[in-house]
Amino acid sequence: MQEKHISEAEWEVMRVVWTTHPITSKDIGAVLEDKRQWKLATTKTLLGRLVKKGMLKTESRGRQFDYYPAISEESSVKEAADALLSQVCTKKVGSTIKMMMEDSVLSQSDLSELEQLIKEKKKTAPTEVACNCTPGQCSCRH
Repeated sequence: MQEKHISEAEWEVMRVVWTTHPITSKDIGAVLEDKRQWKLATTKTLLGRLVKKGMLKTESRGRQFDYYPAISEESSVKEAADALLSQVCTKKVGSTIKMMMEDSVLSQSDLSELEQLIKEKKKTAPTEVACNCTPGQCSCRH
């Protein structure tokens, strides 16, 4: 799937649509007005951008539109995480993930799932990860 870059503000809109759909621009605006103090016009501008990017679908219902996600939240988060990690030297991916975990609040269930994943990954993990950077892009001096 092609990566669709969305702004922080667009993420806010998508989170509302992923939670409740179908949903109107007025209802989205009501949620975000409290959190971000946005006017309805701001929300409608962001909705238009998200439709154009293929992140949202619309359905006309009289004079208003209902909005639906065109891509799942899970898929979007995976794309964003993949995009972030693709910007990091492969030798630093592990430390980047470690840093993200240190800065996150995780449930006991989350930690159990991560422990199981680590256990499985250890079975096939290389001793060392090779650098994938162009010389001059990182300090590992591959």
